[in-house]
Amino acid sequence: MSHPPPGEPEQPPSPYEQPGQPSGLPQWGQQPEQQQWGRQPDQPQWGQQPNQPQWGQPQEHQQWAQQPAYPPQGPYGQYGPPPGGGGGPNTMAILSLVFAFVFAPAGIVLGHLAKRQIRRTGEDGDQLATWGLILSYVFTAIGLLVCCGWIGLAIWANSDGGGTYN
Repeated sequence: MSHPPPGEPEQPPSPYEQPGQPSGLPQWGQQPEQQQWGRQPDQPQWGQQPNQPQWGQPQEHQQWAQQPAYPPQGPYGQYGPPPGGGGGPNTMAILSLVFAFVFAPAGIVLGHLAKRQIRRTGEDGDQLATWGLILSYVFTAIGLLVCCGWIGLAIWANSDGGGTYN
């Protein structure tokens, strides 16, 4: 690397050149040794590897022609929503859950009908029907216990204990 003339600031070395070897680029304040239009025909252009064809020139080995073909595409309609799906849950399953709170024995009947229909058609709503059945059976059992308790209380209240009062 040459030293600048006195009076000019010294430029830091380029991080891209190795120390002790000229970079081939003109230094600050120097004229280039060879102009672009005066380059030799066997020298590569800037950023180009030697013996590499330029754009638009035919290449010796075409990479694209050697790629394997794509596999054939499968038939259409292979994927999609399950049959019967997409129409929402089964109506009887919803009614089973509603009637579990209104009139539980009707919820039991609707829940069993909904389960059978869902198995046959593949519709959604199996969990709704299951919960409708569970709640209907629980509320029916509670209703039966309340009715039996009320009847037992009425019988106990009407019993006079075997004695007569005057």
